[in-house]
Amino acid sequence: MMKTELRAAITQLSAERNLPKEVVLAVLESALASAYKKDTGALEQDIVVKVDPNTGEINFYAQKVAVDTVANPDLEISIDDAHKLRAGAQIGDTVSIECTPRNIGRIAAQAAKQVVLQRLREAEQRIVCEEFTGREGDIVAGVVHFMEPQRIYVRLSRTEAILPSDEQVPTERYHKGQRLRFYLLDIAQGSRGPQIILSRSHPHFIRRLFELEIPEVHSGLVELKALAREAGHRTKVAVASSQENTDPVGCCLGPRGIRLQSILKELRGEKIDVIQWHSDPAVFIANALSPAQVVSTNIDQARRAATVVVPDKQLSLAIGKEGQNARLAARLTGWRFDIKSVSAVEAEKSLLPEPEAEAETILPEIEELEPIKEKEAEEPGLEESVELDSMFEAPAQETHEEKQIRFAEEILRDALKSETTDKAKSATKGKGKSTRHRKKADDLWSDELEE
Repeated sequence: MMKTELRAAITQLSAERNLPKEVVLAVLESALASAYKKDTGALEQDIVVKVDPNTGEINFYAQKVAVDTVANPDLEISIDDAHKLRAGAQIGDTVSIECTPRNIGRIAAQAAKQVVLQRLREAEQRIVCEEFTGREGDIVAGVVHFMEPQRIYVRLSRTEAILPSDEQVPTERYHKGQRLRFYLLDIAQGSRGPQIILSRSHPHFIRRLFELEIPEVHSGLVELKALAREAGHRTKVAVASSQENTDPVGCCLGPRGIRLQSILKELRGEKIDVIQWHSDPAVFIANALSPAQVVSTNIDQARRAATVVVPDKQLSLAIGKEGQNARLAARLTGWRFDIKSVSAVEAEKSLLPEPEAEAETILPEIEELEPIKEKEAEEPGLEESVELDSMFEAPAQETHEEKQIRFAEEILRDALKSETTDKAKSATKGKGKSTRHRKKADDLWSDELEE
């Protein structure tokens, strides 16, 4: 009866766990050996259990090494006793000694209760992890099994995975039995064997959802050039097409946005901006700041920075709530932004000096220097001493001109005075006037001098 029940249990476990019968038998044999050691107290013995899958018969064997002198009876056997069990045994050979107990039913039941299920879970997890190995980065579907403060256990098809707290979306609320999609992040080795690590906040989770929901992205006709995400709030995706006549943004949106709506439903309302990628940084930056409109973009290639001018009414829209739109656009493009309004740029220009006024002040200086440059070009052999002499000659010329002007005034004054005196003398001789006529002559000379 026990043998029949054991065969049925092996078959049932193999079907439920989706494991080969060989794996179930190996787990059962290992569990029975552990139970035998605990029951007999011979923890150091090397016990091997053999289970016949057809008949359900169970046999226990103790493995011992043949030696001349036995030091440890649990692990060693004398060569003479080994010859009794096997005629051709030699020193150093391993001899199997049957030690099947009479109460095999009790030991088998105890092993099934305490060890078999645990070993089966370990075997199942190991096989499933081998199945998931190499699938890192794929999308898997699972059901929330139970929750802890720092992690959530998710039941996949045949195993259990972990969703750590730092890979959860802050705005999402999880509950038992909830069915979700997850990003297979890694397969790590834990204290209880390999563990599958999941994520819902990773940026590539969005990329994989686009590949699943949009055929053009899956086929490679539309490529996701860049992606920036703040999990639970907003995501910006830059797309480009390998064909000229294909609209990449329209392919991602679908008719009435139905393709994007399925992705938004999986993300529980997280906003997604799908923009056109462009090789020109100025155009790409302007697209990345959507839905805000950009007036102009000035690029600084050396600093990899850009100054973006937007209308006054759209300044807050370009920056976004708590700077989210500008921050995501900077991460998407890889450029640093300085966003300014049109009025702010005009105010900065009004404070700058006019370039025409500067040109007028500099122009006379240039005209004064041109004769000197022409003179230097005509006489390249002259030294600085010659130029200094020419500079000292100018004041001398000016002094000479002043002397000539003063000398002419003196000549005019003397000529007037002489002419007046001659007139006075002639008037005195001809008419025989007295001293009154000389005084009148002096007055006439003074009047003409004043004229």
